[in-house]
Amino acid sequence: MDRFTIATKIELITVRFVVVLNKHRKLSPLLLIWIFLLNSCAPEKPVDYGIKNNLLHIGNGVEPEDLDPHIITGMSEFNIVSALFEGLLRVDEKTLEPAAGVAHSWKVSEDGLKYTFYLRKEARWSNGDSLTAKDFVFSIKRILSAELGSSYAFMLYPLKNAKAFNQGKVPFSKVGVICIDEHTLEMHLQQPTPYFLSLLNHPAWYPVHQQNLLSFGSVIQRGTGWTHKNHVGNGAFQLKEWRVSDAVICQKNPFYWGSKSVVLQELHFHAIVNNNTEIRAFYTGQIHATSTVPPNQIPPLLKSKAPELRIAPDLGIYYFILNTEIPGLDRKLVRQALNLATNRLLIADKIRQRGEEPALHFTPPNTGGYYAPDCLEYNPSIARKKLKKAGYPNGKGFPTLTMLYNTSENHKAIAEAIQQMWKSELNINVELKNQEWKIYLDSRKRRDFEICRASWIGDYNDPTTFLNLWLEKSTMNQSAWKNPHYDALIDKASDLNYSKERFTIFAEAEKILMEESPLLPIFFYKRASLQDPRIENWESNILNVRNYRNFSFKSKK
Repeated sequence: MDRFTIATKIELITVRFVVVLNKHRKLSPLLLIWIFLLNSCAPEKPVDYGIKNNLLHIGNGVEPEDLDPHIITGMSEFNIVSALFEGLLRVDEKTLEPAAGVAHSWKVSEDGLKYTFYLRKEARWSNGDSLTAKDFVFSIKRILSAELGSSYAFMLYPLKNAKAFNQGKVPFSKVGVICIDEHTLEMHLQQPTPYFLSLLNHPAWYPVHQQNLLSFGSVIQRGTGWTHKNHVGNGAFQLKEWRVSDAVICQKNPFYWGSKSVVLQELHFHAIVNNNTEIRAFYTGQIHATSTVPPNQIPPLLKSKAPELRIAPDLGIYYFILNTEIPGLDRKLVRQALNLATNRLLIADKIRQRGEEPALHFTPPNTGGYYAPDCLEYNPSIARKKLKKAGYPNGKGFPTLTMLYNTSENHKAIAEAIQQMWKSELNINVELKNQEWKIYLDSRKRRDFEICRASWIGDYNDPTTFLNLWLEKSTMNQSAWKNPHYDALIDKASDLNYSKERFTIFAEAEKILMEESPLLPIFFYKRASLQDPRIENWESNILNVRNYRNFSFKSKK
């Protein structure tokens, strides 16, 4: 029985015993001494023990799909992998500007097409092996290999011929990455990309240890076991233990180049799917921070000005994908009607309750200085007219749709609200279906859904991190929607540096996206969580960047 369970059971026995004794008015001095002894023999709460010994306990939501940086797609995985690996560069959590990682310095050519990175000679893998430029070349080839089927291969497309290699059109020798020597890496871009350096903190660009992968099978084979049995990374922490459906425990990596400045000795990422269970874990001293806060608990916490409550903007959007190959959803008029019949303000105000802005477009406001035009509205009357024009007057003859979401009370509440709106305003029926995280991800990848809950947190602070999702060739475009004019506009904007013209083109593309409506935007995220006030250097930022190597606790007195 672990420390969490023992402590909780002792507390529960004590409380029940006191209640019974108080009821019968038999709280004798002797019994009070017995109660005191019971409490005194209870182990310390994990949060208190953690603060004394620099162990951080974090609620992390769902069980991670994997810990392979080239495979993962969800935030629960990103949270962990960012502790286990480090890219050429990282992002400063305060300024969101590129900062030194494995590369201690870099230079850019005047035409913006050549980047040269100078790697730290002291950089090591967590098994002690030297980390060199060849490791990055190998890793880039791996994630771009079509056989691996990485959902994030497109993140490397700014490299010259990366897209062509990923599509099997050219050999890897044509890709713009060159190992000059062990500690010098050169990259050539397809075209100037103003946000290129910000990409390099993404897990898609993390290096992986070639020999370790080979010891478990092919380097392009998924799920070979290396992430469980012998995980080798290069981050500030290394994998100590992965207790499936319980916790992923990471310990300080003694071979990390900056290990002397890392204060925390361990990170415990707890898989707690149920939001209410996670809240109880926080208030009973089992975790230092939660992944979220149930909406109904936010108002009282705000009212009491609870110091543990953290609400901060995210560069992200909550939305639903519409499978445009499904009968009914293959009609633009129907998709427009569904958008018009969705009351986003009600969802944001009554269900979410954290001050989030209803999404009337796809790209969050002020993404890299870009403000998208409002394209959507709530208008059930026009929605009914469009549905009638599509051949379904008052919903007559419209097929029953299924809405998929990953298991969560929050997602369920939102899905139920939309289900009721569409029934009330359009007289159409929607069935709800929930799946556990790994199964849900597989359903999305195979496009085995009709309507599917989704969310996207920007990988970097530029509109392309959102608008690229809807390109025909994007592996993240699971709607089956395609529009050549949209693709051409995004490509044209990508050729430009930051300018008014670039934002004008993005706005034109976004109008097309909203007109075609292969998705149902709901709201722009604000992140709500509970956090022990004794944690230091956990900076809030719109990209949710966590530099665990800087985390610590307030000095013990």
